[in-house]
Amino acid sequence: MDTSLFLAKFWGWYLLIFFFVLSFNPKRIKQIFEDLKDQKFVILAAFAAIIIGLLNILFHNIWELSWKFIITALGWTSLFIGLGLFVFPESTTRKLAVLNFKFVQTIYVLLFLLGIFLLNMGYELVLQ
Repeated sequence: MDTSLFLAKFWGWYLLIFFFVLSFNPKRIKQIFEDLKDQKFVILAAFAAIIIGLLNILFHNIWELSWKFIITALGWTSLFIGLGLFVFPESTTRKLAVLNFKFVQTIYVLLFLLGIFLLNMGYELVLQ
């Protein structure tokens, strides 16, 4: 299977699952930000984000103006957030909290639409 198609499916499903879990259980958002005060949780989250981002970048670092760039951007974003959480945990946690609380509905809608778009590209649901 083509790496781009695989990662489009992976990120598409991940974003949709994330969207629905947080939509149907909004308490989870507050719980995540409470957990970010615990350094053990931050280290685990940082390692997970770094690993996911780094694997994404190593297998798919495509810088062309197409839907494939979205996958590359997701990988780099994951890597930078993970590094930020690992190197600067307090300031990164504060920035993530401010961003999330200010733009929570916008972020949810964008995650949902991006997930649908990537699933469409991965499964070719609607002909391009």
